[in-house]
Amino acid sequence: MTAPNPPKRPIVRPYGTAAIDAAAAHIRAGDPVAIPTETVYGLAADATRGESVAAIYAAKGRPAFNPLIVHVLDLATAERIAVFDPVARLLATTFWPGPLTLVLPTRGDGGIAALVTAGLPTIALRVPAHRAMRALLAATGLPLAAPSANASGGISPTRAAHVARSLGGRIPFVVDDGPTALGLESTIVAFGNGVLRLLRPGPITAAMLRDATGLAVTDTATGTIEAPGQLASHYAPRLPIRLNATTAGPDEWHIGFGVVAGDRSLSLRGDPIEAAAALFDALHVADASGRTAIAVAPIPADGLGAAINDRLARAAAPR
Repeated sequence: MTAPNPPKRPIVRPYGTAAIDAAAAHIRAGDPVAIPTETVYGLAADATRGESVAAIYAAKGRPAFNPLIVHVLDLATAERIAVFDPVARLLATTFWPGPLTLVLPTRGDGGIAALVTAGLPTIALRVPAHRAMRALLAATGLPLAAPSANASGGISPTRAAHVARSLGGRIPFVVDDGPTALGLESTIVAFGNGVLRLLRPGPITAAMLRDATGLAVTDTATGTIEAPGQLASHYAPRLPIRLNATTAGPDEWHIGFGVVAGDRSLSLRGDPIEAAAALFDALHVADASGRTAIAVAPIPADGLGAAINDRLARAAAPR
């Protein structure tokens, strides 16, 4: 009996003109490709073609009720897709390009495939800052749907190797531009009734949003999935996780922070920015350590710590 062929691993090419041209060709052919943003690596495809978006869901094993973020090159392009009020425009001009996603009413004539929004009347939009994603947006001239480039529910990828390990055999091409700078997915915000609703904490903190707009920021959920990253179990390694662990238990791989060194510290000096950038990479290393469980040191919940703790709580949730 002939053994089945192993899954074909994606072609990985370093960032440059040739890699972007090849990635753009795959996009035009309807294939999703992995490419870094300043947050994590994204799995990008043409947001105007339903079959291309469906290929993202298939590659990730992502449930179709979970909407996708659409990346565009600039605010002018975003305004052709969604309805911007003065608050949304202020947030966009303050934080774009950058790690902020706005959930806005979609325009009926915006040209975005219905599968992107999972049937919702709103769309999640972002203008990224990373050179690779911006180059791909410019090369294709298209809005690109781009969730994180990993199997659904798994640890988000901050390196090309993470992508290849998670999606090997499911996607054709990866642009490698080294580790991502921020290491956490974008902040997601919706607006209504005079307040900002923080749907997913991220690098743009609640304090930054308040300072920019003068508005209250709440994390009150509606009970339905309005944006990516709201599933109770998400960002999860194979191994179980124990949180707020100052010491490691038997056969636990210990992720440290500050005075808790652990097997590997997110930041020995207790810097949340450094910790955010290192979080997913540390989870990948812990998951492959050969231990039977992961323990994570306490991380203060103020500022960017809120986003780190959000990811950890979802990673540790029952699956």
